[in-house]
Amino acid sequence: MNKPKLIVMLTHHDRTVKNAPEIFNQCKNSKAKIFGFKEEGIPYAEMKTLFEAIKNCGKSTALEVVAYTEKECIDAAEKAVECNCDFLMGTKFFDSVNNFCKKHNLKYMPFVGEITGRPSVLEGTLAGMVDEAKNYLSKGVFGIDLLGYRYTGDATALNKKFVAQINAPVCIAGSVNSYQRLDEIKAANSWAFTIGGAFFENKFGKDFSAQINLVCDYISE
Repeated sequence: MNKPKLIVMLTHHDRTVKNAPEIFNQCKNSKAKIFGFKEEGIPYAEMKTLFEAIKNCGKSTALEVVAYTEKECIDAAEKAVECNCDFLMGTKFFDSVNNFCKKHNLKYMPFVGEITGRPSVLEGTLAGMVDEAKNYLSKGVFGIDLLGYRYTGDATALNKKFVAQINAPVCIAGSVNSYQRLDEIKAANSWAFTIGGAFFENKFGKDFSAQINLVCDYISE
């Protein structure tokens, strides 16, 4: 079994933190291989510069988008391509966004379920989300962004059962803030998971870079 990958999000409360470039500079030599942030909270020029800095350090990049209209999602996909991103995570699925991502070799991982608000909340049924994911995968998306711990139902059961039924990369995103949840992610064996706010709230220690390494080591055990 492959170990889930940590995607470090330079975000808090579903928005990019204002000092994201400084935070990345502090942890650019950490063990994490993928860094990302949200489309909200950072001007486009700074977004482009920060993604370039991440890539120059040999890391992969992700833009996670909490947006619900087609125009917002297309705009975000265009920014991701212009910034040479590796992954576009989130967005409500639209065929236009998927076709754009395929055209530009951008790995697309849309949300499933009923997503509302910011910070986002997930509602829906396991069966409905699985059917939705399989439909998107049949259209060529790279994988699925599952807001598991934002689920209004049994998040632990959802994560494990969803991953087991989806033969593609699944990222468990949002509110991963304890070692118990890391254990659950290991048990679910998802492709990846994100941590952002928990690092800023020092849930895994005091130093940002040290927390990243602790989580990377723990998930690899």
